[in-house]
Amino acid sequence: MPSSTSSPSTSPRATATPWRLPAGAAFALLAAVLFTFFLAAAAPSPLFVLFQQRWGFSSALLTVAFAVYALALLGSLLVGGSLSDHVGRRPVIVVALVLQAAAMVMFLMARSISGIVAARIVQGLATGVASGTLSAAVVEAAPAARKRMGMLITSVSPLAGLAVGALLTGLTVSMTRDPVPLVFGVLAVLLALAAVAAFFLPESVSPRPGAWASLVPRMAVPRAARAVFVRSLPVLVTSWALGGLFLSLVPSLLRQVFGIDSGIVNGLAIAVLFGMGAASPTLMSRFGARVSLLGMLCIAAGSALLIGAFAIGSVALFFVGTVVAGMGFGSSFSSQVQALAPLAQPHERAELFAAIFFVSYLAFSVPAMGAGLLIASLGLRTTVEGYAAALIAMALVGAWTQWRAPRLVAVA
Repeated sequence: MPSSTSSPSTSPRATATPWRLPAGAAFALLAAVLFTFFLAAAAPSPLFVLFQQRWGFSSALLTVAFAVYALALLGSLLVGGSLSDHVGRRPVIVVALVLQAAAMVMFLMARSISGIVAARIVQGLATGVASGTLSAAVVEAAPAARKRMGMLITSVSPLAGLAVGALLTGLTVSMTRDPVPLVFGVLAVLLALAAVAAFFLPESVSPRPGAWASLVPRMAVPRAARAVFVRSLPVLVTSWALGGLFLSLVPSLLRQVFGIDSGIVNGLAIAVLFGMGAASPTLMSRFGARVSLLGMLCIAAGSALLIGAFAIGSVALFFVGTVVAGMGFGSSFSSQVQALAPLAQPHERAELFAAIFFVSYLAFSVPAMGAGLLIASLGLRTTVEGYAAALIAMALVGAWTQWRAPRLVAVA
């Protein structure tokens, strides 16, 4: 008579698999987490002027806080950008969320500029680890018939998050006497909850050997994407150099050049740039393959309007230039992401997005750090005008590469 006792290998407990979120819920969660990560990245910017007034440190130290964030982020991308291609998306996302939540707590507890610098380092590490992994995960989690929507969300969510983060923080600065606990307390709770929810994400890639080797600092682009990636470099550099200008120097610029010392206006200036960037891929989609070319021309025109605004002291013209430049930023960046993403295999996707974000963050940080060093000798206005002139030149180079690309393909 057969035994009624199940063996350990066939027991329900041994074969049960952990519960995972349904595909639709996982896609929504990943899109929300990507948005929240960049919301948290922009949240400190409108508070830097407040910290400066509270603790009395120099404007040069503001650029230090900006620089260490960028350097930590770039180092994190180099070391861990492709790790999730080996160990899976879920564990990397959970670790990144925990680090980002810890950074929010550090901001909350900071009592000097050194505390802010430490928090920015942890925030940079978290964002670097998350950028490529989350972008790849969003594309993979998108419904099979709507992969293009996944790529669009991947390109738009960072810009939308930066816009909303700056705007909400700016509003909080103007509406509350002590905005720091509210801003960073709420973000810490949201990120902690997201880390818990991420434990239940389904895994979209199979673990494979090479995890330790992938931690050796390097940057690589899949062979099939290399030609398009090279053509995209001027576009990525110009777009994110524009973003670095706004996040690092615009609050000081509004105060010193236009005499505006308002948290709402500081947040609004950043939000308009990144908000128009988030909206522009949809608004300019009718232009198809030429959208990058038009985006570069928009950045050139917007930067020229900014220079004009400084010359005549017009805040209205400053915001018009910001709108035009923002349209160029978002449409150009989104078009490059959507062109590159289909060229990578699943096991190469995080590595590709890490390369995209590495170039983007390098452009986002290095020019802004250089501008910060020049302020002492040239002055803020002259430095920003020179920065805007350099953006015009880079945007015209980017427009030329995008105009030439179809002609080169046709000749080949």
